[in-house]
Amino acid sequence: MAHTRSARKRARISSKRGQHNKSIRSQCKTHINKANKLVDAGDYASAQEAVRQAISVLDRTVQKGVIHRNNAARHKASLTRKLESTLSASPPSVG
Repeated sequence: MAHTRSARKRARISSKRGQHNKSIRSQCKTHINKANKLVDAGDYASAQEAVRQAISVLDRTVQKGVIHRNNAARHKASLTRKLESTLSASPPSVG
């Protein structure tokens, strides 16, 4: 346990920020998983919207300093690649 007042305060702040960051990371993972499931299901229109939302959440998470920008870039590229491969496999019906 911390001994000085400043060390105790830093521990408190670190704990609060950790909880806050955890909730943001969880939200980010939820959006990524939702997008992945929709892409796997083959529903292109809703999958495209889910990927767009996931990318937006990833960008905000990076902006807040919760995850590293390369981590977000990796996830965004993966989602986009997966979505585009779904499109090339079965183009959306027109009509």
